[in-house]
Amino acid sequence: MPTAPILLVDDEHHVRSALRRVFELAGLPVLTASCADEAGDVLRDRTVSVLVCDNRMPGGSGVDLLARARALQPDTTRIMLTGHADLPTAIDAINRGEVYRLVLKPWNDGDLLAVVQEARERRRLVQALSTGDEATIRSLAQAVELKDHYTAGHCDRVARYASLIAVRLGLDEETQRDLRWGSWLHDCGKIGVPESILNFPGPLDPTMRAVIDQHPAWGADIARRGNLPKAVVDIILHHHERVDGAGYPGRLRGAEIPLLARIVGAADVYDAMTSDRAYKRGLSPEDGRRELYRLRGTALDPEITGLLLDQLRAGEDSRTALAENDTPETNHRTRAG
Repeated sequence: MPTAPILLVDDEHHVRSALRRVFELAGLPVLTASCADEAGDVLRDRTVSVLVCDNRMPGGSGVDLLARARALQPDTTRIMLTGHADLPTAIDAINRGEVYRLVLKPWNDGDLLAVVQEARERRRLVQALSTGDEATIRSLAQAVELKDHYTAGHCDRVARYASLIAVRLGLDEETQRDLRWGSWLHDCGKIGVPESILNFPGPLDPTMRAVIDQHPAWGADIARRGNLPKAVVDIILHHHERVDGAGYPGRLRGAEIPLLARIVGAADVYDAMTSDRAYKRGLSPEDGRRELYRLRGTALDPEITGLLLDQLRAGEDSRTALAENDTPETNHRTRAG
């Protein structure tokens, strides 16, 4: 299937030419329009992956065009490129056109290209999630992980830890499926976070922190657009809440945090602590369990954390017992069947 093109809309010819050159050099198909009405005709006739439009144009504003595009092609990712950004315009673009990003003129070619590439990937992710196919959902989550090489396997490990808790709680099969999908996709919003931030080799400054803190909301929006169950959306949105109310994005406390988000939150914290990252070495399993215990009742739900600790200790005890009994004779018997 051919790749849906990008639609660039600006009333200035030199701007359209400059934008076209940026994306064509990157091998991306491009359509252009000089006004909102012309762009509307294109949107009625052609499927568009990303719409990049100016705001101040003859024949209709960019905000009006964004709203029209939202109705005509809901899956198209919308970006406003403007030299006249103000708060009312930004709010209007978000509320009426569900704009993905607002980029100021003059733009940086590399930054704009990265935003559009992320927008294209976001659209592909939404469309793939709409299939509701479990293998597709897992593979998409793994693809998002590739942006940060330190998190390879993270979503699978979080799902595994979460499932240990789910079994102890006696959750039904449908709820366990939602938990599994939410575990895989909890970080899918990182598709909108630049790799320079994800792989930054040290503590993040406040600006970088503000960007990465958007990933739960961005991910929840992707899952919502992909028509995934509300329980999955809630996991993605609230997995960084804390039971003491100091988390984000909603500052929820205790039982205000959805149960499945509390489960994934505990699993996510444990795996993050015991995995190597760009800025730190991972803790040993024993030190990770000690840190989990310390976080009970502040960051993490005490009951859920207790269940996870029980399961982790049981697994460690089983591995120790196996190691102690791992003699040449038992190895020989095992291999012989």
